[in-house]
Amino acid sequence: HRRGWQHRPLHRESSSLQCQAQWVVCIPLGISEELAEGRRTMDKNNGYFDNIKGGQGVQQFSGQGAYGAPAPAPPKGERGSGKGLFIGGMFTGMAIVMLILAVWYLGISVQKVVEHSGEPQQQYSYAEDSAIDEEVIEKLQMLESTIDKYFFLGDPTEEQLREGMYRGLLSALEDPYSVYYSSEELTELMQQSEGVYYGIGAVMGMDAETSLPRISRIIKNSPAEDADLRANDLIYEVDGNAIYGLTLNEIVGKIKGPEDTKVTLTIIREGASDYLEVELTRRKVESPTVEYEMMEEGMAYIQVTEFDDVSIKQFSQALEEAREAGMKGLVLDLRGNPGGNVTAVVEMCRMLLPQGMIVYTEDKYGHKSEYTCDGSKELEVPLVVLVDSNSASASEIMAGAIKDHGIGTLVGTTTYGKGIVQQIIPFQDGSAVKVTISAYYTPNGNNIHGIGIAPDVECPFDGEAYYGSEDHPDNQLEKGKEVLGGLMGN
Repeated sequence: HRRGWQHRPLHRESSSLQCQAQWVVCIPLGISEELAEGRRTMDKNNGYFDNIKGGQGVQQFSGQGAYGAPAPAPPKGERGSGKGLFIGGMFTGMAIVMLILAVWYLGISVQKVVEHSGEPQQQYSYAEDSAIDEEVIEKLQMLESTIDKYFFLGDPTEEQLREGMYRGLLSALEDPYSVYYSSEELTELMQQSEGVYYGIGAVMGMDAETSLPRISRIIKNSPAEDADLRANDLIYEVDGNAIYGLTLNEIVGKIKGPEDTKVTLTIIREGASDYLEVELTRRKVESPTVEYEMMEEGMAYIQVTEFDDVSIKQFSQALEEAREAGMKGLVLDLRGNPGGNVTAVVEMCRMLLPQGMIVYTEDKYGHKSEYTCDGSKELEVPLVVLVDSNSASASEIMAGAIKDHGIGTLVGTTTYGKGIVQQIIPFQDGSAVKVTISAYYTPNGNNIHGIGIAPDVECPFDGEAYYGSEDHPDNQLEKGKEVLGGLMGN
């Protein structure tokens, strides 16, 4: 009530805040008095209007004027002055009403802002069948808070925790081939597909029985070769830290590092009485994925170590050189080849196979994709294919197609048995996931996942003879040459 103002509260309940907000309309006391006086004046005017019309309203007009002074009688017949007072009072009243309405509307608007500011803001909508909902978000925040409060061995960054959540989602699939790639890991993967490696020069995959990485191939002139690492060695520890339970990408990330730095691997080797500690110095390793040489009696030897983008051209060049050198038979070595991309192996198969099916895939919806060959580049000489337990995926696509078409003889041991296909799906932030999307089938309709492809001629590798001699005799290669010689009529 300071400075002559009346306070008239308007009440509005706020159910969300469980309290009352009072909105105050303030009207000057003088205006209230003017309103009252305006009503009295209008009553007098009405009496005047009644009087000039011959009515009885003149009795109302007689009395005291404003502030107790006698009210002067208006001149008879001057209608304009009374009408002006009436219109002025009406506009004054309308202005006051509009002021009240404006203040009320403003109060309601502010009330809504207060109510909404107190409510939680939902920034995302959740898919109906999604594993992620508000309860999961709350659980993750609780786990993060627990780590912040109790975790002793360092302070993980926010980025590390996020990456861990992404990897965990993919690991829940219980599929060793479905993995998450950070932007850095994806870049390294793309470099690897170009035949460039950074690290120790060992190609490895996960061993199904032990869940440890198993070396499938040693790259020539690499730190791994210098340190006498061998195919089928199992890696047990990296720099003294156990790696069981980690993904292959995580293990490779620990083995790789800056050039000229050292890494120590703890190795489990078949036939060894104890663990082996091997120290290696990391360096840049460049490896062609296709190697070629001519052997005796017109036999050509082509080894394919991976099916990458660069492999297509390298394989084509090797075949061309072999033909120019008078190739009469071919030994194709797919041992230790972990696979690669479907596009590469299909294009390379088209340089060997007759017209017909190479491979076909089928996804979860039953959709089929067929890869065929027109037979225009069919191999014209006898063929032997060397395979072993480390020949996997794309290697098995090629070996299976050659076997089903009957254009070659497989020599060695049963292949790995990976009959499923993965696809790399990139995201805008530079990361990606590799996800199993389909199964593949050989031309005869065989799915070899978990089974592998049995060789036509069984020949286990003699590792003791190979690593026990400086000459490194390869009994499987010798058997392949023997079989090829018979096919050539030698």
